[in-house]
Amino acid sequence: MTSDITTRLRAALDSDQALALFRGAIGRDSITGNEANFVDFLEAKMRELGLSGLSRADFLPGRPNIWGERKGTGQGKRLLFIGHTDTVHVDGWREHWAGTEREDPFGAPIVDNAVWGRGSGDLKAGITASLAALTLLDKAGIRLKGDVAFAFVGDEESGQPGTGVSAGIKHFVERIEAGEVAAPDFTCYVEPTRLAVYAAQIGFFITDITITGKSAYFGVPELGKDALRAAHAAMTALWKHSDAVAARAEHKLTGRGFLLITGLTGGGYIAVPERCTLSLIRKLLPGEDLDTAAAEIEAAVRGAITDPEITVEFAYPAGRDHRLGGTAAEIDETRAEVALLSDSMAGALGGRGMIEGAPFWSEFSFFVNRLGIPAVYCAPGDIRNCHTFEEHVDIEEYLAGIVGFAAFMARYCGVAD
Repeated sequence: MTSDITTRLRAALDSDQALALFRGAIGRDSITGNEANFVDFLEAKMRELGLSGLSRADFLPGRPNIWGERKGTGQGKRLLFIGHTDTVHVDGWREHWAGTEREDPFGAPIVDNAVWGRGSGDLKAGITASLAALTLLDKAGIRLKGDVAFAFVGDEESGQPGTGVSAGIKHFVERIEAGEVAAPDFTCYVEPTRLAVYAAQIGFFITDITITGKSAYFGVPELGKDALRAAHAAMTALWKHSDAVAARAEHKLTGRGFLLITGLTGGGYIAVPERCTLSLIRKLLPGEDLDTAAAEIEAAVRGAITDPEITVEFAYPAGRDHRLGGTAAEIDETRAEVALLSDSMAGALGGRGMIEGAPFWSEFSFFVNRLGIPAVYCAPGDIRNCHTFEEHVDIEEYLAGIVGFAAFMARYCGVAD
């Protein structure tokens, strides 16, 4: 059945139309905070698809989510495709590519059989491939029994002041909880996976640690309390703790947990350093508790700094679906839906559709952990080049993603007579 549907879909695919949709999406600057510019584009395309229940609502002033659905004949399951509309910044992009066809980060040039540009992989390939898949089903004359819903939300990316706290998906999930939006039976979040199916994701939190001592002139250091020296002791303890965390367990799909010290600032001008700040990120495995992990880090630091006159403060600036950060999540990778999607992607492009774990945190935990709805990540694009000057998506992979998504829609929702 898979090969028959895939063959039919490939024959109906309009590659030029699909690429135009993708490149048009990249052309809409939607750096976090400017999601409306891309949502305007999506609203027009979703209307062209004839989606019912098309709705647009601000999760914050001037920053909208958009969602809609294609109703089936009523006998099948409900499938949701969801992704974030915002991208990271383009600082330095034009300078890096000055004088080349890639200079405009929103120009979407085709170079070396790939579409380049900010947001191409993260994650406008996934959004447009999911919409193009519905267009493909229409061209192939395939009607579905179940419903296919789409939701595109903002504020997933961080880096812009006052943004990046998942405000968009929180707003959308609350509407599902209130019964204003129908809950799906299965969700595909279109983060880039190179058409693999990610059935698990890591968790994370960021900790900023401020160590405060007492400054003193360098000639009489005994009168001061050296924050930088205390920070060294803290880092030594944290690295030891990271090794212990990594030795505890290994998850089949997401590997081992650890912490990474990402920054150290502090010092004094010809004086004992009074204040020092450490920053770290902690990777968590499914099943690990954020509160417990944070408490362990605090205990390690306080245990390493024994001088009662040196104070330590902890801050957690990246709360997502948890006040401290983002929770890890997983579903059973042997579920039938996971196998269907995996088979659909493998049929669309050889060697793809592998079942793996996400080496990043995004928002499918809102469905898995908060709503109890099974979800995966799957889309064209390679996370390894996202957020960089090299962001691009191979055309072959993008077009295969459309075919794979369309085949999955047909197989999961059922084909109407």
